[in-house]
Amino acid sequence: MQKQLFISLAFVLLHTGVFSQGIRDSVFHIRQVQVDGDHTSKNEPAGIKSSRVDSLVLSEKINLSLSELLSENTSVFIKNHGRGALATASFRGTSASHTQVTWNGININAPMTGMTDFSLIPVYIIDEVNLKHGTGSVSEMNGGLGGSVNLENKANWNKKFDARYMQALGSFHTFDEFFQMGGGNKKVQLKTRLYHNYSRNNYPFVNRGIAGINPLTGKIENPLDTNEHADYKKYGLLQEIYYRPNTRNVMALRYWGQQADRAIPRATSYEGPNHSNLNQQDNRDHKAVLSWKRYGEVSNLKLTSGFSSKHLNYQMMNHVSGLGLIPVVHSLSSQNSLLNHLTYTYQPDKQFSLKGRLDINLHDVASRDTVIRTGYETQRSEVSAMVDFQRSFYDRINLNLILRQDIIDGRFIPVIPFAGFDIRPFMKQQFFIKGNIARNYHMPSLNDLYWQPGGNPDLLPEEGVSAELGAEYSMKNRHTELKTELTIFRSNINHWILWIPSYKGYWEPRNVTNVLSKGIEFSTLLNGKVGAIKYRLSGTYALTRSINYGDPKIWGDASYGKQLVYVPVHSANFFIHLARKGYSITWQHNSFSERFTTSSNDVTRRDWLYPYFMNDLVLGKDFAFDGFRVSAQLKVYNLFNETYHSVLYRPMPGRNYMVVLLFRL
Repeated sequence: MQKQLFISLAFVLLHTGVFSQGIRDSVFHIRQVQVDGDHTSKNEPAGIKSSRVDSLVLSEKINLSLSELLSENTSVFIKNHGRGALATASFRGTSASHTQVTWNGININAPMTGMTDFSLIPVYIIDEVNLKHGTGSVSEMNGGLGGSVNLENKANWNKKFDARYMQALGSFHTFDEFFQMGGGNKKVQLKTRLYHNYSRNNYPFVNRGIAGINPLTGKIENPLDTNEHADYKKYGLLQEIYYRPNTRNVMALRYWGQQADRAIPRATSYEGPNHSNLNQQDNRDHKAVLSWKRYGEVSNLKLTSGFSSKHLNYQMMNHVSGLGLIPVVHSLSSQNSLLNHLTYTYQPDKQFSLKGRLDINLHDVASRDTVIRTGYETQRSEVSAMVDFQRSFYDRINLNLILRQDIIDGRFIPVIPFAGFDIRPFMKQQFFIKGNIARNYHMPSLNDLYWQPGGNPDLLPEEGVSAELGAEYSMKNRHTELKTELTIFRSNINHWILWIPSYKGYWEPRNVTNVLSKGIEFSTLLNGKVGAIKYRLSGTYALTRSINYGDPKIWGDASYGKQLVYVPVHSANFFIHLARKGYSITWQHNSFSERFTTSSNDVTRRDWLYPYFMNDLVLGKDFAFDGFRVSAQLKVYNLFNETYHSVLYRPMPGRNYMVVLLFRL
């Protein structure tokens, strides 16, 4: 019945798109609407804080994963389980499932877990990274209590032909390859990207999870260990086809396929046999998006249909004498999603705009363990309708009201409202005061509801009210560009979902906690030139208090009023790039304050992650030859050989190196 409903709604959606071909669009007109100056958020709804990863940073980090890119260059905290291992996001002190991730307009959060593994997304395949902080994600979807990360691929209509090949060799037997070729004309553009990444990942580390007493000195010593059973590889393809028959219509087809296999190293506290507790996880992903945009004078229309498929194979094996490796856990899961949305925008003049959006999604998942013979199969349907009103007054004030109504599996979710504003107090200055207040909901993931054993079908949605207030300033002259922004935020979330031990002998999710997340975000960018030297400096700082105010009778007095586990109070990063006559030097710094792994924040326990300060250095040289260019880079990661962990008992590597060669036609 759900499938029939979905097919019927999808037909209506597509029929609406065909019927609307004669409607004139206003994207070109909207792009010309300005409040007298270069306001960096002029194309965003009023009051929303959004940020973009600079294209220079993307080129510098081309051989990394999205987890490393975000950790080093944004205010998003990445909980990294080790080099090449699972990496999830904590946006403004919220949990991993509270960060929504889109790729070319479709949501790619896994419906089973409700989150995205950022380590599986290579920077190779990204042209733009845009972040919407806090309730700013309401303008695109629901559920982003922390915010959203939006990934885009773009056509370059001025390119007749483009080709590039990258080869990188690094420490721990790491090899990266990336190839891109594309081109076309003013009507058709094609682009193909291929990549391969492999690492044995066998780095040494001091094992602080195991200790012994030196019989000669009587002192406690930690042994030198090696990160074993941690190799990983991934390879993939991104194919893009863009077609522009005229200035009013643009169509695009994008396909991304990837195979990622990795061994999961044992915790450093493990002291069992070497051939036991071996973990292996294989991921196979396919994503495709077909979009059509129609541009007119006073309106625009956008139709997107996408498909996302994920297959995961996880095994944990022990060696049994005479039998070899025997699986203890063998979990197989498949997740298939159909995602569609239609957006119509009407803007008769620069003072007023009205946008309507309709999303229709269907998820089909199946999970089973072939050893203990448990699992579940289910579907989830999602229908979401949004109306967005924007109004400007006297080129000084922008107001925005959003109303969103979601229907999940036939159940109406309470209306999600958003109200935001931008104020420009001084007409001669690029200075803006902005703020918003909104309500938001996050539905439990399918694993939260149905996982066997432990799923809880009686879970309530997480809901919260969030507000923020900020100031933004920008300045630009002949040699210098400056942009800076300061934001304070507060979010009160009820029915927070936590997996906690139960008397049944396994973990269960419960609505046990009220969480108050509040803090400050600051970012700045300085770009310019002094003589022959070009420079670019950027930095972010975040102070995040994410406090548990749950029921002390259930969760214990020791955790009440304490910082959530793994959420740092202070985080910061700084990026400096200097270039002169083909030579360049880049310094990247990021740091995090202490993080607790117990809800009581007990610093006397060893389950506590101390602060660390990470530094990376990149030296580069560009060479120009007849017909092609070569860029060479030497990258030094963890420059000062810092010992650090992102997750308890999951060590990170010390100083390591990588040499990168990029050939471009």
